[in-house]
Amino acid sequence: MIKKILVANRGEIAVRVMRTCREMGIGTVAVFSSADRPSLHVRYADEAYFIGPAPSTESYLRIDKIIEVAKKSGADAIHPGYGFLSENAAFADRCKQEGIIFIGPSSDAMRTMGDKITARQKMISSGVPVVPGSPGNINNDGDIIHTIKEIGLPVMIKASAGGGGKGMRLVRNEKDILNSVRAAKSEAMSSFGNDSVYIEKYIESPHHIEFQVLADKYGNVIHLGERECSVQRRHQKVIEETPSPIMTPELRAEMGAHAVAAAKSVNYEGVGTIEFLVDSHLKYYFLEMNTRLQVEHPITERVTGIDLVKEQILVANGEALTLKQEDIKMTGHAIECRIYAEDPDNNFMPSPGTIIHIIEPMGLGVRIDGYVYKGYKIPIYYDPMISKMIVWSRTRQEAIRRMNRALSEYRITGIKTSIKFLMKIMKAPDFVNGQYDTHFIENNHNFLFTPEPEDSIREDMAMIASFLDYHEKLLAATPKVIHNTLGNNWKDLGRKKNVLRF
Repeated sequence: MIKKILVANRGEIAVRVMRTCREMGIGTVAVFSSADRPSLHVRYADEAYFIGPAPSTESYLRIDKIIEVAKKSGADAIHPGYGFLSENAAFADRCKQEGIIFIGPSSDAMRTMGDKITARQKMISSGVPVVPGSPGNINNDGDIIHTIKEIGLPVMIKASAGGGGKGMRLVRNEKDILNSVRAAKSEAMSSFGNDSVYIEKYIESPHHIEFQVLADKYGNVIHLGERECSVQRRHQKVIEETPSPIMTPELRAEMGAHAVAAAKSVNYEGVGTIEFLVDSHLKYYFLEMNTRLQVEHPITERVTGIDLVKEQILVANGEALTLKQEDIKMTGHAIECRIYAEDPDNNFMPSPGTIIHIIEPMGLGVRIDGYVYKGYKIPIYYDPMISKMIVWSRTRQEAIRRMNRALSEYRITGIKTSIKFLMKIMKAPDFVNGQYDTHFIENNHNFLFTPEPEDSIREDMAMIASFLDYHEKLLAATPKVIHNTLGNNWKDLGRKKNVLRF
């Protein structure tokens, strides 16, 4: 059995992986940059090693430094988490060369599915439906215009090596084609070092649905159901849920079979995700494959009872799957909200800073995957997600009510967060009724971004709570401070007692 795992990541995912390792009796090694010395994953690991300055290009993306630490610490395996080096085929190759187990798929599978054009061609040959588009990369302006006229507007111009919404441009008008191509190629080059693009037909008002797959080294592949990931901002997910509100047992079986076929076509090993776009007529098309663990994997764990990180480790250790497709049962409903250190009212700008006050919700059916604490300083160098909150209940409506309750109890002061924005989503009629697609945020802009009458009072109360906590004031001083700070709002607070709950 694998004895010690280096987690080549940071933040909540590093802590989450280490928790499963601890349950399995496996030692853990953390790596950290100068900005992450006080991070929870450093404190939680059995061993921790400094690997460089704060910028990820000088630390978490340095293959040589991570391999050096793995050898120094005696780690026999590396778990990459998600982001950073998790889908870097060169990293998987280097691990193999050094005799270190890479907990993930083969580098060949990563290369095939990491290139959008190659992946499309592989899916077509495997009988998996794909979005109509160009057969390969197109770089000549004349060929681009000709192809778009053949496909028909609107189209999406996409970076071949893209991801995370980067290197993508929607084109609705012929006059915008060349400017959009140049913008997509420029962004792709700066983000991925590759400016190749291809073209796909734009699917209007789609659902973004992904299927979790699990495969071993012996050709056994199963799926663990779907996740609805249509609530997005800038093509990045905000809320996920499972089961999808639009799913039927028949559609799940059909899409799941295609997801399994997609994984088998590249001899996939470990956990991965096949992403689809589903139109208003429930026709679905392959979008891409993520050859790693997903941010939203906990909701699948919650409805299936399967620890996906544990399964990753067992597969990497050479063990065959003990689960068959007929063993997979989805019970109840789970929702995940991503809690970001950002300001939704200011175009979701990141909000780094020091956390002065934090209370995380608890109770039946609530799970927090996080890494922050009172006094922790959110660094400016990395993704601003600070935690994920997952709730489960027997039905979708009960899960929504539970998420509402949990979000209302979540208190973080000192920085801006997305918590209030998420609470509004949970109350939006389109979300509550399950009638939403990838345009949910823009379609509900007024509802989501119009301040509620009590918002300013809540913000004042949060500020006061932070002040009191930071300076360790006695609780007896609270009424005087509230009165002096709020002035004429004092009577309103008396009538609205819920505002007083910090």
